[in-house]
Amino acid sequence: MITFRRALVIAAAILTCFLLLRHTSGTQPAPTVRNSPNPTGSYSDNRKIQDTPPEPSSGTTESAKSVASSIVWNGDNGGRVALARKPNPQVTLQDLKVMPLRKQLSYAFPFDVESKFPAYVWQTWKFTPAQGEFDESFRASEASWTELHPSFVHEVITDSVAGHLIKHFYASVPEVVEAYFALPEPVLKADFFRYLILLARGGIYSDIDTTALRSAVEWVPAEVPRSTYGLVIGIEADPDRPDWHDWYSRRIQFCQWTIQSKPGHPVLVDLVATITEETLKRKKASELDKKHMKSVVEFTGPAVWTDAIFKFFNNAEYFDMSTSKGNITWQQFTGIKQAKKVGDVVVLPITSFSPGVGQMGAGEDDDPMAFVKHAFEGTWKPEGERHIGSG
Repeated sequence: MITFRRALVIAAAILTCFLLLRHTSGTQPAPTVRNSPNPTGSYSDNRKIQDTPPEPSSGTTESAKSVASSIVWNGDNGGRVALARKPNPQVTLQDLKVMPLRKQLSYAFPFDVESKFPAYVWQTWKFTPAQGEFDESFRASEASWTELHPSFVHEVITDSVAGHLIKHFYASVPEVVEAYFALPEPVLKADFFRYLILLARGGIYSDIDTTALRSAVEWVPAEVPRSTYGLVIGIEADPDRPDWHDWYSRRIQFCQWTIQSKPGHPVLVDLVATITEETLKRKKASELDKKHMKSVVEFTGPAVWTDAIFKFFNNAEYFDMSTSKGNITWQQFTGIKQAKKVGDVVVLPITSFSPGVGQMGAGEDDDPMAFVKHAFEGTWKPEGERHIGSG
């Protein structure tokens, strides 16, 4: 016989089960992040993806298609739909060491698009502002970053300190450390360092000859939730002229003198792995000398950076290609005046990081979209190569 007390217990248990079932059926799992793009094997393969339509995706599930589409702000997204990303399973250190390099980097530096942008400003130079040898011509521009980002940690990293940081952050991925120290020229190390520090710690990297015109909190419109993007980049070159290849390496070229990122972004994972693999391959073949070296722009500079971004935009690991209207190429970005958002990457127009250049549709320094001024010092280059197209 059921007593009154026992009946109350049974009723409470049934009600609890009902509420749990209702909550479970009404809640969608939060999207998780996968950030280990497939290797392509060579630099040239990475560039081809900008011009070659993607292969049709097979086996796309209905659950993947139901994920909210990637937003291209103020533009057409070509039918591109972002896929949910899978979490990285926990592995032992022994198993990690035998994984492909991209998997190792993804595991060491997991990406969470919903996290906050770290409040760091990273710059590199031969000396710190505290040293008397610091160039006086850089003092005002260096100070502008602190003035407009008073709550940020602002560090100017010297070459010797950069090496120690790489050893520390990448101790679990020794191939990256080996590649960094194998690079024969300081400019190659400086290029590589910006990707490495952003992959490991995130924040803003900006060249020492840049001046902040607006705080980074104003770079992307407030109506675009910060939890929906993890990388902010700008257009360096948009040369609408028949001889563009004589001056620039890509028809649309993204600048790498200023980048904002959350740690672990897939573009950085792929780029760090690409540069590491190419460097170690050349080291093994004794081809890291000037005779065999690619140009800086192609090896570590804006060309390979641009390739990595377009590769991400057209990667079936991140987008459902069955809904795509075609490859994302330079044509989606030429002439833009406002920001565009593809997946979790925000692309700013040329005015944002290259105001006042007087060409390619760039606005002036007082333009509402002007955020960073670049002096184009290029102090490491021969005099004849110091122009906007060289990065």
